Amino acid sequence: MTYKAFIFDLDGVITDTAHYHFLAWKKLADSLSIPFNEHDNERLKGVSRRQSLEFILQKSDKTYGEEDMLAMMEKKNNDYIDLIKGITPADILPGVREIFAELKKLGLKTALASASKNAAFVVGGLGMTQDFDYIADANLIPNSKPAPDVFLDCSTHLGIDPAACVGVEDAAAGVEAINAAGMFSVGIGDSGILSEARIVFPDMKALSLEKILKA
Repeated sequence: MTYKAFIFDLDGVITDTAHYHFLAWKKLADSLSIPFNEHDNERLKGVSRRQSLEFILQKSDKTYGEEDMLAMMEKKNNDYIDLIKGITPADILPGVREIFAELKKLGLKTALASASKNAAFVVGGLGMTQDFDYIADANLIPNSKPAPDVFLDCSTHLGIDPAACVGVEDAAAGVEAINAAGMFSVGIGDSGILSEARIVFPDMKALSLEKILKA
């Protein structure tokens, strides 16, 4: 297969804002007297804001209505935005710049498939807006990962068949979404957790375009 596009997740692949998400969710959980730790936060990787909130509220003995949940999600998001306002190009993960330079040299398209509704803001802070041919808007995606919607949205806007696309993810739900989209899946991180990926690299610095394009 001749691949024509690479579609990337954001958190854990391009940059790492997971800790900022953790701090914002923990602040909300603490205000509700719900226990929440970094192990719990790992469960939230790659899933939507609503799904994350529902996971946290499972630990509560109280029942919350839609209005309450919307207010909680807004509070968490506002706290998160305050935390990431200082994000800069220095927060780009090692190896990312080199990969994008190589992709540009090869004439391959790039897109961003993040579940984060703040993806465009983060990418702007990183100074990488021009590095992507398309950035999916999570606000317009019907179903979150592990559904393939966001990856299919990217391939549609790039005008490239899903089978000619490579998806790069650090979360199991993201890898599942890539596979469901009919794309070649690349995992970044623990090969045990990302066992469904076609190929796994420990980090972006180790990612080899040569190995992927020959697979």
